[in-house]
Amino acid sequence: QVQLVESGGGSVQSGGSLNVSCEAANLRFSDYTMGWYRQTPGKEERDMVATITNEGLADYGDFVKGRFTVSRDNAKNMVYLRMNSLKPEDTAVYYCYAKTIYFRHASWGRGTQVTVSS
Repeated sequence: QVQLVESGGGSVQSGGSLNVSCEAANLRFSDYTMGWYRQTPGKEERDMVATITNEGLADYGDFVKGRFTVSRDNAKNMVYLRMNSLKPEDTAVYYCYAKTIYFRHASWGRGTQVTVSS
């Protein structure tokens, strides 16, 4: 079973920066598109923040608008999210995500809280 463990996050003031990391285990990392989703307070759905393929092709949610950068280290089975110019509306639980074409369902981490105060 794929295991995803997030770290980082925390609290920051508006305009600040944070990094979150995710360590993946029990998978062939190169088979997976990795990334981050978030769930904001009061919202049931998770929104795509950023994804990155094994080849390094990245995609971002519209709300990111150049503020965040996703990256991965294939040698360490790690995926990272660098968040700059954070806004209070970025407050959410951020979930690590892994998806391969070989399985129907994605795998998820337990999430890490990011809180941005005004």
